[in-house]
Amino acid sequence: MSINTLVKSVQDIMRQDTGVDGDAQRISQMVWLIFLKIFDDKEQEWELTIPDYVSPLKEEHRWSNWAADPEGRTGEGLMTFVNNDLFPALKGLRGSPNPRGHIVGLVFEDSFNYMKSGTLLRQVVNVIQNDIDYNNSQDRHLFNDIYEKILGDLQSAGNAGEYYTPRAVTQFMVDIIDPRLGEIVLDPACGTGGFLTGTLDHLRSQKKRPEDDVVVQETVRGIEKKPLPHLLAMTNMLLHGVDVPTNVRHDNTLSRPLRDYTPADAVDIVLANPPFGGTEEPGIENNFPSRYRTRETADLFMALIMQLLKPGTGRAGVVLPDGFLFGEGVKTTIKQELLRDFNLHTIIRLPKGVFSPYTSINTNILFFEKGGSTEDIWFFEHPYPAGYKSYSRTRPLTRAEFDREIAWWDGPSRMGREENEYAWKVSAADIAARNYNLDIKNPHQIEVIHGDPAELMAEYEELTRQVQAAQDALKQELMAALGGGR
Repeated sequence: MSINTLVKSVQDIMRQDTGVDGDAQRISQMVWLIFLKIFDDKEQEWELTIPDYVSPLKEEHRWSNWAADPEGRTGEGLMTFVNNDLFPALKGLRGSPNPRGHIVGLVFEDSFNYMKSGTLLRQVVNVIQNDIDYNNSQDRHLFNDIYEKILGDLQSAGNAGEYYTPRAVTQFMVDIIDPRLGEIVLDPACGTGGFLTGTLDHLRSQKKRPEDDVVVQETVRGIEKKPLPHLLAMTNMLLHGVDVPTNVRHDNTLSRPLRDYTPADAVDIVLANPPFGGTEEPGIENNFPSRYRTRETADLFMALIMQLLKPGTGRAGVVLPDGFLFGEGVKTTIKQELLRDFNLHTIIRLPKGVFSPYTSINTNILFFEKGGSTEDIWFFEHPYPAGYKSYSRTRPLTRAEFDREIAWWDGPSRMGREENEYAWKVSAADIAARNYNLDIKNPHQIEVIHGDPAELMAEYEELTRQVQAAQDALKQELMAALGGGR
C-alpha cells in the first residue's frame, strides 16, 4: 500500500467516527497508535539484542497482545479496554525506574483516545498492523515516509502547522552549523524534532564505536511544551535510532527564570525555529530581566538562546520573522546585545511562502557565534526558482535550492565571500546608526519607487488633464481645417 493510500485509508475510517473532530485530532489519534506499533516492534528487537530484556509494559498492554490479532477485541470491549485499562496504565508509567517505561509515560501524559466506536478503532488498528512492520527493512524506510506525510498534513491542520519546519530549512541549517560528535545540540522549542533528527543524520557518519550512540543520546536535546508535537518528536527520535529519548522533554523552556541558568546548562549549539507571532501566558515574562520583559515568544527565546550558548565556542542558527529585524523596544535591546556580545555574521533572507500554508510572513535565518562582537553582517537573499512566484504545499522549498548559499558560504572562516546579485555586506556601525534595524533590502536589486499615493494621484490627474487638453486642441484644429476646405 502506498504512503498516501495508507494514511488516507486511516483518516477516512476516522472521519466516520463521531468522536474525532478535525485533522489535528485525527493526526494525534494516528500518531499514538503508530507509536505503540513502533514501540512493540522495537521491543521485539530489544528482546533479541539486550540480554535479559524486561518490558516496562504489562503483557496485556503490549501492542502484540491486544492489537495484532485482526479478530481480537473490537466494539465496546475494545473501547473499555483502551479507555479504562490501557491509557491509565501507560500514563502511569511516567516516573518509572525503567527508562523506556518513563518514555512511554511521557508520550501518553497528554494523549487521548478521541474515537468513540470500537469497531472503527479496530479497523484503524488492523490497517496499521497489517501494512507496516518496523522490523522489516523496507517497511522501516516506509515509516519515515509515513512520518513525513503526517508532518505535511500538519501544515494544513490549522495552528498545528506551527510545529513543522520544512525539512529543506532544517537540513540546510544543520549542514551550515556542522555539529560534531560530543557537542551538545539543543532545540529549546523542538516541535516535532526536525532539527534534532537532522542532527542525528548529520552525526551518523561520525560514529565509530558503539559507545558513540550513548554520546549522541546524551548530547542531542530538545524541549517542547505542546503534547502533539512532543509525541511526534518522541516517535521521530525512535525512528532515528534513539531508543530512550529522555533528553526530549515535555516542558516550557521559558518557564524557568533566566537567572537560574548556570554555566552547567550551557550548550555548544542551538538550532531553533521558535514560535513567532504569538504571546506567552501571563507571568512568563517575569522570568526574564526587565530589559527583556515582553510576552512575545520569539523575543523571549532569543534572550534565552543568547544566555545558553557557551562563551567562545557556542554557535546558533535561528529562524525569525521580519518583525524581529525591524522591531523596536525589547527587540532593539536584544539586537544591540547581539551585535555587542556575539558575531552575527550572516542573515539568510527567505522569501514568502516557505512556511505556507501556515503563514505567509517573510522569515530569516540568523547565524551567530558567542564571543567577540559583530564587525560586519553578510546578507543573502534566497531567490525563488525560475518560474516561481511563491512556494506552496505542492511546490515547496527544496534542499537543493540552498546549494547556492552553500557554495557562497566559503567554509568556517567565511573569509573569501564576495558580493553578488544575492549577497551584500553591512557594517555593524551602519546597523547601529539605523537604531539596529536589520531589515536591509538587497542593494543589487532594482528598486521600484512607487512614490506617495497622493502625489501619484495628483500627477495622474494632471497628465489626464494635459491629454484631454491636447485632444481638444487637435479636434479644434481638425474642424477648422475641414471648415476651411469647403
